[in-house]
Amino acid sequence: MRQMAAPSRRPPRPGPADKGRKAGSAERPVPIARPRSYAAIDLGTNNCRLLIARPQNGELVVIDAFSRIVRLGEGLHGTGRISDAAMDRTVAALAICADKLRRRHVSLSRAVATEACRRASNGEELADRVRRETGIVLDIISAAEEAKLAVLGCHNLMEPGDGPALIFDIGGGSTELMHVEVAEHDVKIHDWISVPWGVVSLTEHAPLPEDSLAGRQAAYAHMRQVTRDAFAAFAARAERFAGEPLRLLGTSGTVTTLASVFLDLPRYDRRAVDGLVVPADAMRDISRRLADASIADRAEIACIGRERADLVVAGCAILESIIDLWPAARVGVADRGIREGILRTLAMQGRDIPVTRREYRK
Repeated sequence: MRQMAAPSRRPPRPGPADKGRKAGSAERPVPIARPRSYAAIDLGTNNCRLLIARPQNGELVVIDAFSRIVRLGEGLHGTGRISDAAMDRTVAALAICADKLRRRHVSLSRAVATEACRRASNGEELADRVRRETGIVLDIISAAEEAKLAVLGCHNLMEPGDGPALIFDIGGGSTELMHVEVAEHDVKIHDWISVPWGVVSLTEHAPLPEDSLAGRQAAYAHMRQVTRDAFAAFAARAERFAGEPLRLLGTSGTVTTLASVFLDLPRYDRRAVDGLVVPADAMRDISRRLADASIADRAEIACIGRERADLVVAGCAILESIIDLWPAARVGVADRGIREGILRTLAMQGRDIPVTRREYRK
């Protein structure tokens, strides 16, 4: 066996890298520049979603994401309060988000809460608990800011053209409609409306009278009437565009779910759905078929499942009412919105302003 040589007491000879170094000086570690990263949390009436992104070549590249259905607004329509169980589910989800923020060394972040916290009498109580238990500061934003962030996050998927353009966001507790003008790298909102009907609030407002085809059709007709009435003022203003080639883009779980059904996907695939354009008549047909189906049958559809089976019909009713007032031939689908809008504003604050490239695809 070879033996190691005994250590010499003579100092080692200086190598090429040591030339010019002062005797007795210690080598200083070179700090590693970690790329700046940003995070956006969107706490909605039904979902808690997180995105973490990093600037790269003039764009924001997602490096981590998280989504969990928390049903924050469950029972809110009847009680006016967020339940203890909903709070527990939400805090647990946000604790996971907080851990991801720490592990990803996030430089700037923002967490927003929308309609459920706006409407609930104990929305601030939830925000206080979240801050104490997770360290996340929840910003309960107005409907106007919610609309702006949604538009900022998805407008680059708008179908090209000169016709009037509408972006809509069907949430859990509210729905926003925004008449926009999309420029090459920016967007301007000309008119907008927010109504307190989303997939959770509308489902609770119009419960199924009986589990039969007639009962399901009656409940769907009631949902359609409620949303038509809510959109009436905006619909009247939209009449001036009659006969023009309208453009329509939706950002929400409703449109992405219906797009998945349209594609007959075995499981949800964001790459296939984000930026897709679906004929409006196909969206109507899918909506009515889902409304006629039982909850059990809807749950068997791969991209709906048990978690969305009871809520998707309300989204269909809202979507049909939007197509009624804005009868575009096609519906654009965006799997992006508030979180991406937050990330873009954070990147602007951090002076990492991403180029907003057109991403519409045929």
